[in-house]
Amino acid sequence: MSVIASVHGVLGAHRYSQEEITTSFTKVVSPQGNQAAVIDRIHKATEVKFRSLALPADAYTGLNNFGETNDAFIAVALKLGADAIVAALQQAGIRADEVDFVMATSITGLATPSIEARLVPIVGFRSDIKRVPIFGLGCAAGAAGIARLNDYLIGHPDEVAVLLSVELCSLTLQYDDLSMANIVSSGLFGDGAGALVMVGAKRAERMGISGPRVIASHSRIFPNTEDVMGWNIGSSGFRIVLSPTVGDVVSEHLGADVDAFLSSQGLRTSDIAQWVCHTGGPKILQAVEESLELHDGQLAVSWNSLAEKGNLSSAAVLHVLSDVLEGCGTPKPVAGTLGLLLAMGPGFSSELVLLEW
Repeated sequence: MSVIASVHGVLGAHRYSQEEITTSFTKVVSPQGNQAAVIDRIHKATEVKFRSLALPADAYTGLNNFGETNDAFIAVALKLGADAIVAALQQAGIRADEVDFVMATSITGLATPSIEARLVPIVGFRSDIKRVPIFGLGCAAGAAGIARLNDYLIGHPDEVAVLLSVELCSLTLQYDDLSMANIVSSGLFGDGAGALVMVGAKRAERMGISGPRVIASHSRIFPNTEDVMGWNIGSSGFRIVLSPTVGDVVSEHLGADVDAFLSSQGLRTSDIAQWVCHTGGPKILQAVEESLELHDGQLAVSWNSLAEKGNLSSAAVLHVLSDVLEGCGTPKPVAGTLGLLLAMGPGFSSELVLLEW
């Protein structure tokens, strides 16, 4: 079984309270103040207290078109991506030139050559590194990336693989859009990156690397849910699609999906001691708790990450996993602990990864 050797999360350089972001956003989209009360109410309902942004708050109105916004994405993504990868490799005790495979995911910007290709000389990857960039999985991509790294390493058990997620959600906001979806997005999403280092079973044994092992994974697209979450991409960039029914979709499908997956492994939800859930928002986390009958703060790490960072899309679950591994807000899992890492995204879909410490 493949072993997660390390996870490291980084945040945008410009940290603000939710109140500061609400004020800044409102001045732009509702300069007359007629929507201020609505924006304030929705932002408070997200239960986000702080967020870190890619740019200073007053810099966003200086971006005149999608091209300028995407250029800003590339510049900041390279900085955050490099910081996350270098730190994760240092934690794992692995050199950059030992990495054989890198997968990179983002849903908030575009780059060709892709971000991980541009990072090869920056972080010191070998020129013959195998690369897979991913676009379109959204918040689910952090969990899906872990699963796909494991799939690769099962066939290459002596190799080292890296997953990189960079999400600069603030660069997708539409300042001419007073739709409920855009207002919710403006109050929920933050900017950050995460890098995860995973090694094959033989490499882990040879190097004496300990960490959670990937036991199994599961992917599911729920029927007739394509319009629940996604992007409408046009001349102004990424315009969010976010249905108010997203929590209902989770409530309807996730419990049965998790039960079926765990049953295939001879397990039940009561066997899972550690839950690593992406920070989709309060309605998502509440729906997860209710559908899986979780209680007594079993998603406390996710709730805390939501409050302190906002939803970092695909990087969110990596930040939560990093917090779990470091014992932030929860005791570190002991050997033999079973955990379920889960995230949901466009499709509407879920990605589940069974872990054992």
